[in-house]
Formats: sequence, C-alpha cells, structure tokens
Amino acid sequence: MSDLIFQSVYQTMIERDTRYDGKYYVGIRSTGIVCRPSCRSRLPKPENVMIYPSVEEALKAGFRPCKRCKPETPSSHGPDAEIADAVLKNIRERYREPLTLERIAAELLMSPYHLQRVVKRVTGLTPTKHVQKFRVEQAQILLKSTELNVAEIAYAVGFKNASHFSATFKKLTGSTPNEYRLEPVGGG
Repeated sequence: MSDLIFQSVYQTMIERDTRYDGKYYVGIRSTGIVCRPSCRSRLPKPENVMIYPSVEEALKAGFRPCKRCKPETPSSHGPDAEIADAVLKNIRERYREPLTLERIAAELLMSPYHLQRVVKRVTGLTPTKHVQKFRVEQAQILLKSTELNVAEIAYAVGFKNASHFSATFKKLTGSTPNEYRLEPVGGG
C-alpha cells in the first residue's frame, strides 16, 4: 500500500469522513478490531493502523469487526447511513403528522442529540430541515396540481398554520406560495 493512500485514508479517519467507507477497511493492531475509516471510536496512532481493501481480508488477518461501525454490514456507509435512511423514510411517510426531533428519536430508540448529529453528518441537513423541505416539496406539487387555497395546503402538508407555512415556503423557494402557483410550470 502506498504511503499516499495511507495518508489519505488516515486523514479521513481524523475527519471521520465517509469517503473511503466500503473501499478500504482499517485494522487496528492495538485492539485487534477492524473498522470503517469513518468509525467514531477513538483515533488510533498511525503506527497501529493497517489498511485492507476488503473486510474479508482484515478478518482473515485476525481482526474482529467493530461493534460500533459494523464494517461487515453491507451498507457502504454503515449504521449512520442506515439511521439517516430510517429518518428520511419516516419523514416521507409521516410528514403530515406533528414530527419533532424528540418523537423521531424516541421511535428509533436514541437520543435526539445523537440522532440530529448523525443525520446532519450523513445528509448535510438536520431532521427538522428535512421535514420542512419535504413538506414544501409536497406543497409545491399541490400548488401546481390543485385549486386548494394556501391555508388548506399548509394543513395538508403538516404545517400548523398558514403564516408559518408561507414564511417557510418563501425561505426555501424564494417565492411565496401564491407567487409559486402563478409561475409557469418548469419554473421561471
């Protein structure tokens, strides 16, 4: 393994970056554990890190899978991506309901703080921002395809009141719901 690849993979370990997850696996000599490069466990010293192109090779070399990042699971980004996927699926299916971070976290049996960090790290947005974004996307469809008024659409997509809906819609799209409705299909 070239020194350049080692340095690049080790840098992703420092940053907890998922770029090399599924492409390389790191065996930690001091613990006997194999991890994904983005594992949240304590950062090992560089001299204790061995890089493998597959989890199978690391296992053959005598390392055991990390219980935290689960490198043997098929997802290329591990448990964090699975958590983010579960949150996004939950939002898509239940966006009309009063979804709060606390409620989603309780259903997934984790702390709201941890859930928020994981989802933001994996997707770039917090769960609350995902809820708002998805509700606005659904409202855009209704604005173009129905004659419902703005208040009816606000309630249909899960907002408690029309003014909050209008403010969120404008913040995310740059136009009010009524302005959006009047725009030609395809924007513009």
